[in-house]
Amino acid sequence: MTLAFIAVVSNITLSLSQHALADDDSYRPPAIQTEDVPVVPKSLIDDLSRYQNIRSASFAGWAPNGQGILVATRFGNTTQLHRVYKAGGRREQVTFFEEPVRGRFIPGAQDGSMLVSLSSGGNEAYQVYRVNPTTGETQRLTDGKSRNVLGAVSTDGSHMAVTNNSRNGRDMDIYFGNANEPNGLTRLMPVERRYWTVEDWSAGHSKLLINNYVSINESHPAVFNRKTKSKLSLHEPYEIHKVAYTAMKFDTDGETVYAATDIASEFRQLTRIYLNSRKHETLVSDIPWDVTEIAIEPASGLVAFATNEDAYSGLYVFSPDSVDSGDKQSRRLKIPEGIVRAIEWSPKGDSIGFTLSGPDHPSEAYSIEVASGKLTRWTYSEIGGLDQSKFVRPKLVHFKTFDDRSIPAFYFKPPKATADNPAPVILNIHGGPESQYRPYFSNSDQFYLNELGIAVIRPNVRGSRGYGKSYLLLDNAEKREDSVRDIGALLDWIAKQPELDADRIAVYGGSYGGYMVLSSLTHYSDRIRCGVDLVGIASFASFLKNTSEYRRDLRRAEYGDERDPKMAEVFRRIDPVNNAHKIKTALLVAHGRNDPRVPFSEAEQIAPKVRANGQTVWTVYADNEGHGFRKKANRDYVTAVTTLFFQKYLTD
Repeated sequence: MTLAFIAVVSNITLSLSQHALADDDSYRPPAIQTEDVPVVPKSLIDDLSRYQNIRSASFAGWAPNGQGILVATRFGNTTQLHRVYKAGGRREQVTFFEEPVRGRFIPGAQDGSMLVSLSSGGNEAYQVYRVNPTTGETQRLTDGKSRNVLGAVSTDGSHMAVTNNSRNGRDMDIYFGNANEPNGLTRLMPVERRYWTVEDWSAGHSKLLINNYVSINESHPAVFNRKTKSKLSLHEPYEIHKVAYTAMKFDTDGETVYAATDIASEFRQLTRIYLNSRKHETLVSDIPWDVTEIAIEPASGLVAFATNEDAYSGLYVFSPDSVDSGDKQSRRLKIPEGIVRAIEWSPKGDSIGFTLSGPDHPSEAYSIEVASGKLTRWTYSEIGGLDQSKFVRPKLVHFKTFDDRSIPAFYFKPPKATADNPAPVILNIHGGPESQYRPYFSNSDQFYLNELGIAVIRPNVRGSRGYGKSYLLLDNAEKREDSVRDIGALLDWIAKQPELDADRIAVYGGSYGGYMVLSSLTHYSDRIRCGVDLVGIASFASFLKNTSEYRRDLRRAEYGDERDPKMAEVFRRIDPVNNAHKIKTALLVAHGRNDPRVPFSEAEQIAPKVRANGQTVWTVYADNEGHGFRKKANRDYVTAVTTLFFQKYLTD
């Protein structure tokens, strides 16, 4: 055998092994099954890798002893809690679960103990644990079977409030328990076909601030006295219209409550409620946007609050003393443009901690000194070796729709899009439906923009929150398809933009956004190239029948009641599964088998119907996920498949 022959054979063998490495299906996680999905090329995996390894961090609270903060971030496959002792310091991991977690420090716990919440495989049957990071001891405090939602924790850290559906699997009863002892929950208040949340705990621990959520535009707050077992409704005595209350907190005296409510406005204003009279006093009326979060500084009584102003956040401080002087003025703090979440006063009462994210930067943990305005960035997450200056910021645009309303949308224009080189477009439609796209960071959006030259448009069609309660209600019940007509108007707007290619448009959405994708395809298949449906609703009739029992009445308030013959007929007419024959484009369907919100059966209905109609359908199903893909390996794979789908059916 000659050396030349050996060399040729070696080269062929190397080539074959490299080809196998590039084109085998080992990138697909073992818990995921697919149908008609090609193998993801290694070249695409490599191209996506830097974007998929961008990290972020979320503020999760101040350490009770003042030594640093808690953040949520991911170094492995799932998001875990980490402690940061100083601004810019290392992130010390303190939880080590296989599932993603959320949690907080226990007030007053000098050993850094935390209460954390997690479920299994996306089933949302959350359990609450006490974790001591010093000793490594972990105790489960709940029953290990039912759904448990951790509510408020007493100011001394001794007790917690939990809502739990163990009684009948449907009703979320309110429980009181020892935050240090397992199986120590005592039912405080059983509920019947109502969904209550525990918002806050008064000083002295005798009162719980609770809220009965009915729908996005209706809730019924109350104060529950733990000693007398009595409940005081906070509604005004003669209130006759539906009102929403959110972000509720006790004042330091325990006799008044702060809330964001739309009782006197189109928007949710900062309001004080007096328990003895139930009188509502609007404190800030000069900000024509929703208040989204409230935090009370216990020593001074200062009120910090965040707002949603055309989808971006404002952060303010308000002094109750200004009410007595007749000067109801709030002071806006100067922060970078973005989205603020999880505001919390520091133990010293001089600073506010929060998460800040933006369209061109991942979320990070920050704090701001109230007196000086000094901004401190606590975390510096890795961005995959990419040039952050090239990340694209969106432009807020508005387009007219069928009834002459103006619909807002965020338009991300790729750097190289011109009239001579028009860009294909992804319409990314948010879920909810009573949600809202706000300009947060998306690594996949930035990949599409910078690497594939695809424009991304994220509309806030009618029914989105953030634009007043009238706009919020425009798509309810039998008006459901009016929001789909807004997508048709957006297609018209795209056709008028010379730098966009109206012949290459895709629709993408998750949950209710998945319904919007499917419905858009049934109406506008001749104007849309392809669609991606993530954990989406294919039939409101079957969705309402099969969603988890504790959610069913909540969803009926938004979508309509399938037991009503009139609504049943509406659903029969508009459900995508009944109109699948109208879909004439390629479709990607991805879903978690453990989804308690939009059951997996929705994917099982729509995919075969569209496939039987002669259309291409890719399916991606995960055994260990629920309503979305939260494990990194699964999420990365779904993103890669989605990108391959766009390359094949949108950009080609």
